[in-house]
Amino acid sequence: MNQFKAVFCGLGSALLVAACVTEYQPDNLSLPPALIVEGQITDQPGPYTVRLTRTADYSIRSLNLLENGATVTIEDDLGYRETLTELTQTGTYITQRSGGIRGVAGRSYKLTIQTQSGRRYESDFEMLQASPPIQKLYSEYRNEPIPGIGKRKESWDVYLDTKDPGEQSNYYRWLWTHYEFTFVCQKTELPSGTLTGLGCCSECWDITRCYNCINVSSDANVNGQAISRQYIMEVPYKSRAPYYLEVQQQAISKGAYAFWKSVRQLVNNTGGLFDAAPTTIRGNLRCVSDPTASVYGYFGATGISETSIYVDRSAGQAIPDSDPPVTIPQPSGCVVCENNLYRTPVKPRWWVY
Repeated sequence: MNQFKAVFCGLGSALLVAACVTEYQPDNLSLPPALIVEGQITDQPGPYTVRLTRTADYSIRSLNLLENGATVTIEDDLGYRETLTELTQTGTYITQRSGGIRGVAGRSYKLTIQTQSGRRYESDFEMLQASPPIQKLYSEYRNEPIPGIGKRKESWDVYLDTKDPGEQSNYYRWLWTHYEFTFVCQKTELPSGTLTGLGCCSECWDITRCYNCINVSSDANVNGQAISRQYIMEVPYKSRAPYYLEVQQQAISKGAYAFWKSVRQLVNNTGGLFDAAPTTIRGNLRCVSDPTASVYGYFGATGISETSIYVDRSAGQAIPDSDPPVTIPQPSGCVVCENNLYRTPVKPRWWVY
């Protein structure tokens, strides 16, 4: 654990003391090379994705390296397996075969990885449980003062209702994705501080997710009962236009729940004096060819239910806190709307506007 260094030069005023504190310079940390695995199989149609990276030497600016050229296989408890295809030199492997493997509730699934260096990694078999349907997705308007500045904050909290099955213990994770139609596919800030840009060559949607919002829960206190007012996210007041949101409810295993709960605890650790020291979070994978080799991450088998909502923001009372406008010169060229994590030319599933 890093040692915090401070030299105090006397017992004068707080200002004098602060001026005499030696700046803290954190020591560089070093982690042994390790494989990092992200992926799952679900009961929804594929393709299913597995992403492989490898840790580099860690410092304040950490970096993970792509793990290319591996052989990645998903198999079920009946012995059926499919080998994934790597997207060119990206460390990302997907199922592609027509009629290939498909997640089914009640069946168990395992991931196997053979790296170019010859190491073999395996996950535990993970049983897939179906997710109960989302019964209701709704929003509630909030208008509250912002302390100290005499202004008010307007937003909408999104909640979910569902019904927990009573036959067994259940564990949940909730994810959300916001799509917003955009005419602008390239932005440039001018010296004046204004924005100019180029339009999109086709229909295009910007995508917003919250990667650090790890929202998990168990049915320990509500087994077989309704789960009401499960908080999902806060919709900002940046426009009076409807806010399109897709919400995914995942039924995860006990092991996956423990993993994500530990990740959430680590992410939320503020680094205060009495916070627990950072820990290494392992998942359900191991290196069977070299038990001393480290591997991080989790391969899950996940049941999914999904729905969408348009949050009505027309009830907002003040002027929306909108983003700066972007001017598109006319005439001008256009930019291709790329299909990636942050933008897509594919119309969202429930989009109606």
